[in-house]
Amino acid sequence: MASNGLASPPLPGRDGVTPGPLSPTGTSTPGSVGRSSNPLSSKVTSVLSTSYADAEFRESLALLDERGISNTAETRRQLRLDVQKEVIDSNGKIITEFGRVAEQLRRIGTTIDKLNKSYQEMRGHVTTAHESTSTMLEEASSLMTQRRNIETKQQVLKAFREHFVLSEDEVAWLTLTAEPVDDRFFAVLAKAKRIRKDCEFLLGFESQTLGLEIMDQTSKNLNQAFQKLYRWVQKEFKTLNLENPQINSSVRRAIRVLAERPSLFQSCLDFFAEAREQILSDAFYLALTGTSASGTKDHSVKPIELVAHDPLRYAGDMLAWTHSAAVSEREALEILFISDGNEIAKGIQEGRENELWNLMADEADGPPEFDAVKALNELVDRDVSGAARILRQRVEQVIQTNEETILAYKLANLLSFYRVTFSKLLGADSVLLQSMANLESEALRQFRSLMRDHITTLEGEFQHTPSDLGPPEFLQEALKQLTAIMRTYETSLAADDDNREAEFEPVLAESFDPFMSGCENMSKNVSPPSDSIFLLNCLLAAQSALEPFTAFTSTRLARLRSIIDSHSARLIDSQYAFFRTGSALEPLFTALDPLSDARGDDVLQVADGKLDVLQAEALVHAAQGLDDFLPSAVMDALENVKHLQDAKLARYVTEEAAERFCADFEHVEELLVAADELIEEREEHQTGVGLGIELGVNTGAGEEGEKPRLRALFPRTTGEIRVLLS
Repeated sequence: MASNGLASPPLPGRDGVTPGPLSPTGTSTPGSVGRSSNPLSSKVTSVLSTSYADAEFRESLALLDERGISNTAETRRQLRLDVQKEVIDSNGKIITEFGRVAEQLRRIGTTIDKLNKSYQEMRGHVTTAHESTSTMLEEASSLMTQRRNIETKQQVLKAFREHFVLSEDEVAWLTLTAEPVDDRFFAVLAKAKRIRKDCEFLLGFESQTLGLEIMDQTSKNLNQAFQKLYRWVQKEFKTLNLENPQINSSVRRAIRVLAERPSLFQSCLDFFAEAREQILSDAFYLALTGTSASGTKDHSVKPIELVAHDPLRYAGDMLAWTHSAAVSEREALEILFISDGNEIAKGIQEGRENELWNLMADEADGPPEFDAVKALNELVDRDVSGAARILRQRVEQVIQTNEETILAYKLANLLSFYRVTFSKLLGADSVLLQSMANLESEALRQFRSLMRDHITTLEGEFQHTPSDLGPPEFLQEALKQLTAIMRTYETSLAADDDNREAEFEPVLAESFDPFMSGCENMSKNVSPPSDSIFLLNCLLAAQSALEPFTAFTSTRLARLRSIIDSHSARLIDSQYAFFRTGSALEPLFTALDPLSDARGDDVLQVADGKLDVLQAEALVHAAQGLDDFLPSAVMDALENVKHLQDAKLARYVTEEAAERFCADFEHVEELLVAADELIEEREEHQTGVGLGIELGVNTGAGEEGEKPRLRALFPRTTGEIRVLLS
């Protein structure tokens, strides 16, 4: 067989000649072919039907290639024998190996038999030993159980002692004053408080003796510990320097813990407040005089009393020092009492809840809630109360010795500013704030008193009206003074924006209203229209003074403008009367004002000439008087209001009066035109002498008996009047 996978050629015959398909030996008749050549044909058919793509066939070819066999006749004959020999040899080797395995299995079986025998012997020994030691094991197990129970009890007892019992060293550290108040003291104190709280659990059992004994002993130790802490805090307060930003943390911690006993805590606060009050009083006295309370001169301090000649600065420096001291005190006390959050408040609340009288009280009421901020404000207020008393005395002296009205108000405004400032700093219930309110009230009383005295001294000036009808000198001075007061009030922060006007109203009532009332009384001594001119000059000056401060004078300005409008209207009426009388048209206006310019009885009455003012002579006289008046009418009218200091208002008043005069003239003109038209209509429908006589009865008919037209007698037009009066 060839190694290239092709079919091998046919095998040669005995004589070495390969028979061909046409050879005699390879040829037979059709009948004999099926019998003599069937094996060969089957072989050929088998070879030809072999698939060269079959995996087994390809593996067989690969094995032959590996053996390196050449495709020869000898090789092909020996191939089967070689393969069968190899198979027989392989089977022999396998049988030999299986023999060895069988030998090993026999040895293993022997070993297992020996092991089973040894196991049975050992089992017998163990059974015998167990039977002999079972009693001792039971006794040992009982002893082990008892040992575990004892160890458990020892652990429980140890834990109980550690949790519920203070050692001798801990009791000594907690109660003896010789031991310092440090972290160990607070740790033991916290343990004692925990023990007392946990004793409530012991009291829940049937036997309460142990819990009661432990609680009683722990309570005694706690009471001694709080007394020790109380005395230690008092000693620390004596030497505590609040100006030091690094205040001892032990003091803060002690105060927080001491808050659990409200009575002791309050006693410490009282002691602290008394000490701080004295310290701040001495410091204020030193700031005022430059000399300490013991009489020692401090050259590093510039005494506030050096500026006592300036009352406003003197009072301001004292108030500024008090405010600075209060702020510093509050900041220091915040660090001391509130830096740890609400621990003090929680401690005081807990202490109040545990106090006997609170427990005996009605549970519905309960202890009042502690307000840390309010308590801090009260403590700061108590600390500065000594300095506040000195401040009140000095400021009262400044107020009482002052004789200047504006300075009195500035003092009141300064005190109002600090009153609001202290209310934000210390709350609305502080003693210092009450002192500021009293001083402010006293300063305002002094201001009102000085203002009334000033008005009393000016009563003589209220009787004489200035010749130029201008604002009197006392009003000008009062407005200057009021302007200074309003500037002071405007820059202050004493009032809210919504209440500034209401708060300033009393000041206006004292420093403004009396002078305006005096001007009104003075105007009664002057005849119109000079009275209105005088009052308008005064009102306009007042309006100019108040207008820059509309934030808190808007209501008063609105009232002034209303009064100005009223007097302006009176002045317009006066000018209007001047135009009517000066133009000689007053009789004509008076007679024709009630009449209507519509066609009707009123026009008929005018056309018939039944009114005296419509007679020819009267109309001619009126027209002549009007012509004489018009050239200088405006100048004469402005001359009437020449003392009105507001030229714009004077021009406005005159123009309004002229407009009213023109409106009246236009009404007269319309009536005359309507009457002439009616006369013309009559003349068109009626002719003859009778009609002429009828029409000329009262008008003076001409040669032909015709009545002259009214417009011919009174030719001026409204347009001309407006031009001449503009």
